[in-house]
Amino acid sequence: MDETEFWELIDDSREAAEGEPEEQADALVERLLRRDPDAVVDFARHFESRYNRAYTWDLWAAAAVLLDGCSDDAFDYFRCWLIAQGREVFEGGVHDPDQLAELLDDFDESVDGDAEEVGYAADEAYEQMTGGSMPDLELPPPPREPLGTYVDFDDDETLAERFPLLWDRFRP
Repeated sequence: MDETEFWELIDDSREAAEGEPEEQADALVERLLRRDPDAVVDFARHFESRYNRAYTWDLWAAAAVLLDGCSDDAFDYFRCWLIAQGREVFEGGVHDPDQLAELLDDFDESVDGDAEEVGYAADEAYEQMTGGSMPDLELPPPPREPLGTYVDFDDDETLAERFPLLWDRFRP
């Protein structure tokens, strides 16, 4: 599975679920079950590499603005959600988290920003196909700490200065 096919599966499952994260996870499992186990492992590799790439202080701080605070678990689920939004939103958000203010049509913190189940879709599909657990993805280990420069999520002034577009749109 190449990168284009990965993003097509993400987009197709999001559209089928009308953006609802739990339904997107189910739709993704359904679509992965139509593939062979090697393709599911490839999908998992693509997902995990993007998940690790999104482990940055800036993105975590942007998530804190969007979610009005963001624990480490919440940031894990946010990164899954960001990937689930598709290539344009993911790449734009990783490149410049403040641009999420322009890339996101709507954002309801009670529904959006958490797609934990999407993060497990490949594992679930693989287990259903093979009866076993996902093999080692043979990726470099994830970063131990977020990449970039630390951001204090409790400092509203810093967040407003660093993410003016997000702050203006989501923290009136």
